[in-house]
Amino acid sequence: MQVPLLLAEVAVALYRSRPGVTIAQIADDLGVSRETLRSWVRLDEQLRGGAVGPAAPGRSQPAGSVEEENADLRRRIRELEEERDILRKAARYFAGETRW
Repeated sequence: MQVPLLLAEVAVALYRSRPGVTIAQIADDLGVSRETLRSWVRLDEQLRGGAVGPAAPGRSQPAGSVEEENADLRRRIRELEEERDILRKAARYFAGETRW
């Protein structure tokens, strides 16, 4: 079943899309353990090749690639915002469904 994989991808995307939010806050919001989310974030960093930031200084890029990178980043932001909104709706749904 792909639900755990989807949850991991969406959780990491949500964590990355909200600067200033801690892993603990995201994990608590989603109902997963903090260590699980932390391991998902680490795995994502490894899959991305380590650093998840801008290109290292000293690397020269062709002029056209900056515009392409900006377009890709804007597209990724839209995707992450959409994923965030889906997670918020799901969290509200499941919070309303749970009666402790």
